[in-house]
Amino acid sequence: MLTFAALAAAAAQDAAHGAAEAADHASPGIFQDTAIYVLIAFVIVIAVFARAGVHKMMVSGLDKRAAKIADEINEVRKMREEAQELLASYQRRQREAEEEAAGIIEQAKKDAARMSAEARAKIEEQTERRIKAAEDKIARAEAQALSEVRGQTADLAIDAARHIIRERMDGGAQGPFIDKAISGLRDKLN
Repeated sequence: MLTFAALAAAAAQDAAHGAAEAADHASPGIFQDTAIYVLIAFVIVIAVFARAGVHKMMVSGLDKRAAKIADEINEVRKMREEAQELLASYQRRQREAEEEAAGIIEQAKKDAARMSAEARAKIEEQTERRIKAAEDKIARAEAQALSEVRGQTADLAIDAARHIIRERMDGGAQGPFIDKAISGLRDKLN
């Protein structure tokens, strides 16, 4: 097509050149002006292009290009909408994760407080048991010490009573009486 247009332009130029030479030899008139020949050549080229359907091909090419651009714009819109949906989804997930983390932290605080209270109660319970065991041990030691002191006091009292009775009484007549009193005293003091 371009070669045809180039040929038409070349023919118009040759015609104009020939017309110029003829104008030099002929009388001045309307056909001596080169603009007329250029106009005629232009009209012929346009007519040839119109007959060949060049304008339809140009319009078709432009329509295809416009359709391609419209498709690309629609694709970009779809991608933008998908990106916005994806962003909203990620933001929603982030909020949910933050809420879940806050819930976990709150539960951990509650668990820590509960465990602390349980540990405190167990320590107090163990302390009370140890205090009671120590008090029981002290009470047993006191009872044992008191029993030993009573036993030693009874033994000393018996020995003292024997000694006093021997010194004051006749040994032969009072012997069985003293033994009986000493036995009864031992039973009473223990």
